[in-house]
Amino acid sequence: MNDERWLNLFNEYANSSFMEALRRQSPHLLPGAEPRPETPDVAAPHGTTVLAMRYRDGVIMAGDRQATAGYQVASRRIEKIFKADDLSGVGIAGAAGPAMEMAKLFQTELEHYEKVEGDNLSLEGKANKLGQMIRMNLQAAMMGLAVVPIFAGFDEKAGVGRLFKYDITGGRYEEKDYDAQGSGSKDARDSLKKLWRRDMARDEALRCALEALFDAADEDVGTGGPDLVRGIFPTVKTITRSGFGEVAEDEVRRVCESIAGDRTKSERGA
Repeated sequence: MNDERWLNLFNEYANSSFMEALRRQSPHLLPGAEPRPETPDVAAPHGTTVLAMRYRDGVIMAGDRQATAGYQVASRRIEKIFKADDLSGVGIAGAAGPAMEMAKLFQTELEHYEKVEGDNLSLEGKANKLGQMIRMNLQAAMMGLAVVPIFAGFDEKAGVGRLFKYDITGGRYEEKDYDAQGSGSKDARDSLKKLWRRDMARDEALRCALEALFDAADEDVGTGGPDLVRGIFPTVKTITRSGFGEVAEDEVRRVCESIAGDRTKSERGA
């Protein structure tokens, strides 16, 4: 192979966008490629409620564990909060399969950019990249396979946590304090509106997030509440200056049990 051909091959793969490389080599793997419309008797599993909120140290993200298919429970243990990179995460809502594929492709896109450019994208740049991927899924979204995530991260330059929401066209909107997506999002947002306070400590923010998921599960049939019998509890992640971290299940369990106990007393008028 001559020098010119080697140079052309290098230039072809040196692009900082993994999606562009995928578009050239395997376009069928891109979001929205060859969408399969849902049939009336087979409903695609959908993730339900995810939320993100700012607190003193950064951002906390949480999601219930249930996925539904029509009026049935498709999964009781689905994960809806994914690490995008060391300082950001994605919470998925909508068609579960395409949403998880998009989250994984987004991770790869950020890793590819870092390797080629030798630096990380800014938080704004990451949010824009995710918006482009959602826009590519628009054709599938019009067939009922919509993906509407929440993106959140810690902005090192500003020194604060930030969060972004999207519509099915890829439109990106920054939320200042909190947001929720999915079938129980309205009830979760109503709960956060009452409970959220600026500069909450981590423990306060954790309880606030779980209270919101309790309220969503109480009103929305698609949202799964804590399952004490099976030992299934919401997924909770934090994103701070120190990086993307997971709240231990034992801690989530203790807070859920405390909330359930307080609500039981309230119901009994204690």
